Amino acid sequence: MTSNPSGPGPDPAAPGAGTQAPPPPLRALAAPVRGRLALAVGLQAVAALAGVVPFIAVSRIADRLTGGSPADGDALWPLVTAACAAGLLALACGTAAGALAHVADNDLQLALRRRLARHIGRLPLGRLTDRGTGEVKQAVRDDVSALHTLFAHTLLDLVALLTAPVLALGYLLTVDWRLALVAVLPLAAGVLLFRRAMSGAAAQMAEFGAALGRISSAAVEFAAGIAVFKSFGRGRKAHERFVGATEGFADFFSGWVRATLVSSTAAVLVVAPAVVLLLLTVVGAVLVTHDHMTGAELVPFLLLGPAVAAPMGAVGPRVQQIRAGQAAAVRVTALLDTPTVPESTTPTLPEGHHVSMRGVSFSYDGRTDVLRGVDLDLTPGTVTALVGPSGSGKSTLASLLPRFHDVTKGSVTLGGADLRDIPATELYRRVGFVLQDVRLLRASVTDNIRLGRPDATHEEVERCARAARIHDRVMALPDGYATELGGAVTLSGGEAQRLSIARALLADAPVLVLDEATAYADPHSEALIQDGLSALAAGRTLLVIAHRLSTIRSADRIVVLEDGHVTEQGRHDELLAAQGRYARLWEAQRSARPDPADAVPGTAGHAADDIREGSTR
Repeated sequence: MTSNPSGPGPDPAAPGAGTQAPPPPLRALAAPVRGRLALAVGLQAVAALAGVVPFIAVSRIADRLTGGSPADGDALWPLVTAACAAGLLALACGTAAGALAHVADNDLQLALRRRLARHIGRLPLGRLTDRGTGEVKQAVRDDVSALHTLFAHTLLDLVALLTAPVLALGYLLTVDWRLALVAVLPLAAGVLLFRRAMSGAAAQMAEFGAALGRISSAAVEFAAGIAVFKSFGRGRKAHERFVGATEGFADFFSGWVRATLVSSTAAVLVVAPAVVLLLLTVVGAVLVTHDHMTGAELVPFLLLGPAVAAPMGAVGPRVQQIRAGQAAAVRVTALLDTPTVPESTTPTLPEGHHVSMRGVSFSYDGRTDVLRGVDLDLTPGTVTALVGPSGSGKSTLASLLPRFHDVTKGSVTLGGADLRDIPATELYRRVGFVLQDVRLLRASVTDNIRLGRPDATHEEVERCARAARIHDRVMALPDGYATELGGAVTLSGGEAQRLSIARALLADAPVLVLDEATAYADPHSEALIQDGLSALAAGRTLLVIAHRLSTIRSADRIVVLEDGHVTEQGRHDELLAAQGRYARLWEAQRSARPDPADAVPGTAGHAADDIREGSTR
């Protein structure tokens, strides 16, 4: 520790000095509705306190009725009135608290989901793909729902559980302090036993989650690989890991239950209303028979005594709900804190559609460069193909053009403007992409095609669908273009690909990125997709990621990537004559599988020629 020469006070060099630590995630997320939640908590506290008053009034009435002198109606009616009024107040305040908490929570959920939607829409598409839809779905749906349980239910339950026993115990102390202390004994015993049962719970919960994760992973592997195992006569092997994971979880959970069974069961039993009532009855009877208290004084203990220990009976589920809410808040906050695509303070519009990459390097983790010093030009109206071994950086390089990621070094320009300075709406009007993994919305066919141009007419949608060779399939659907996809109606991979081509045609972007759109298509679908791609490529600048070299022989330029940098570029014949990496890749593919295009002219092997011809028509 360094000394501070200026005397006592905070060390300026200390972490956080001069800055205020950010609030915990849960409190930060609840900030917009904190006032209403505080009011709901106050109303719930009043309701809980008012709910105890009728029991106090009944005990006072019992005292008056069992007194030596005849009961005076004038003395009883105020107690009856107070009991009724308190009951109505408890009902009114409890109802108001629940309604206010739910309205505040509803507004918070709406605001959070809108905020998440806006933020997710501004995330880099590459980072969103890396995260996957599971994390986004968990934050937007599951985690926000967990916050609903916490704010709308658990918070008020805790207030009621903690407030009413305090008033009950305070009143019992005024009646007989000895029996009041006896009423506290089950609560104290429950706390000690519960702490013993929960010792090491953090590590056990971590192992619990890990065990469930192993079961989930094994189940996915079992479902995905069973066909392969069975085809090699090893069907039993397919489920051994799954069975092992479930047995491991059962052993772990059984051991955890055995270790905590006695203490956790005892913690619940000692605070059970019947046990508390029995204890108070026995001790109270002894005190009454020895003239230390009257029978009337025993009544409030029988009415309110079980309520003193009641919180321990419900603390377990509430603790779990609080932990779940805190964990959900952390995940939601982490997603909201994910850096978005930087927006330029001086936006620039491109002039033309020439694409230029200069000194481009890129790293996913900030340490290892996936791309290094790439220089590349895409001239308008030309087809440029990226080829190379797996892991060479083809998809990464192509992802920079639609700005799925931003370059680590160098620049990518479109029409002379750096991509980072072009507004997103303008960029995606000029750069389109058709990927292998097609994502369709749970919406009508028309809305799926209109995604890039929501104002397009039905005639324009149909024209693009015809050009993409998907119109006939759409008309065969139950409601034609109004058919909703993603529910009872789904499209095959080739059909979905043609629909995405129709979407790209309608968007009419002058620069296109194609990631081997026919890689997983059957021959019939591939031919239809290639027809659609030919229409899509007409007059546009294409950057094609090629896995099958036979499909890009007629490209204007073939760029060979190895270990993140360009090793060769040129036309097909030039690269073959150079006898370099491309020539070796070409020979390897031809040796592994003869090119069917050489045997049957006009088949899918001439896809690139079709695209090339379409782009120059």
